[in-house]
Amino acid sequence: MGRIAGRFTRVEPRLRAGRLVMGLMSELPRKNCWTIAEWAGEKTPHGMQHLLSRASRDADAVRDDVREYVVEHLHDDAAVLVVDETGDVKKGTHTVGVQRQYTGTAGRIENSQVAVYLVYAGERGHAAVDRELYVPRSWTSDPDRCRAAGLSEDTVFATKPELARVMIERFLDAGHGIGWVTGDEVYGGNPKLRTALEKRGLGYVLAVACSAEVATEAGKVRADALAAKLPRRAWQKLSAGRGAKGHRFYDWAVIDLADPAPGHRQLLIRRNRTTGELAYYRCHSTVPVPLHALVKTAGSRWRVEETFQTEKGLAGLDEHQVRRYPSWSRWVTLAMLAHAFLAVVRADEHTRPGPDDLKPLTCNEIQHLFADIVRPLHDVTYRLGWSHWRRRHQARSQTSHYRRQAAQT
Repeated sequence: MGRIAGRFTRVEPRLRAGRLVMGLMSELPRKNCWTIAEWAGEKTPHGMQHLLSRASRDADAVRDDVREYVVEHLHDDAAVLVVDETGDVKKGTHTVGVQRQYTGTAGRIENSQVAVYLVYAGERGHAAVDRELYVPRSWTSDPDRCRAAGLSEDTVFATKPELARVMIERFLDAGHGIGWVTGDEVYGGNPKLRTALEKRGLGYVLAVACSAEVATEAGKVRADALAAKLPRRAWQKLSAGRGAKGHRFYDWAVIDLADPAPGHRQLLIRRNRTTGELAYYRCHSTVPVPLHALVKTAGSRWRVEETFQTEKGLAGLDEHQVRRYPSWSRWVTLAMLAHAFLAVVRADEHTRPGPDDLKPLTCNEIQHLFADIVRPLHDVTYRLGWSHWRRRHQARSQTSHYRRQAAQT
């Protein structure tokens, strides 16, 4: 919290932000302004709501502080930047960026809010270092709706790959070096993103669909058609990295592509050793690299799923109950900070030798221990006061609802 202290103009919101971050790392079953305010010892949720919506501070500057914190403590010369999006299912139509769209969280088209994240993944650990909200055309074409949600009236539509490019360039412009970028088909299928990465001298291993056409000496050919022509000797068994149950072994093959542009371009193919299912990746590097380097980069993409799981499960990334963009950006940035703290503590603990009969500390265990240490204790009078406040608020809300309903009738 000392890193972001200078981003607040007053001491009250700075201290409240610390309590909010500790609340995000608590073991509350549901994390929002109400539950965290009660847990932190405040009399009402108004202070937490003010912190997210109106308090004077710069969420983007805090985001930059989170990035510097992660890179400093999880630094790895072989680190990979992973781009991916995640969705939060929402009700109604007033929450910023919400519309009916596909989200992997639900696995189907739902009324949801989608954001793109940039994750720094190295040997010591992984954590999100940037975020951008995906604002659909249904929003950007309606300036009044954007203004009501706290967005600028001149907000223009940007695709998810365009948001990914902005975050990657922001990471590089901050002075940080990186060698590789990886992502799923949404990003691998976008030629503008690939070109932008090549211009910055970055290598990439980006997933593409089986129908993607790649350049060969015989002309453009579908990726699955090339894979069908591979001989048995072209496949190698390699690990894509460690998982929860050990190494993730697949069969891999790589095909050099014909392209007059500078650099080396290849098609990487992954085959499941049990089902035979194939996955395809477009690869680019400034110098020739061995197959195992491409495989390691491709395997780094799973880190983003682990990051989302931990940020949502331990730091309340998706539990915000806010409608406007400023509140959303402040909530997710502090959730990123809370998760980064857990990831850094885990990385530091793993550098210290421990007893052979103890499993190294995980983020889950660190959160559990930390929550026990900092858990505030409240007397019965305090708890009854919160019960009265909630019931009084619920009564006012019910009365207002009935009045609106009667007026409409």
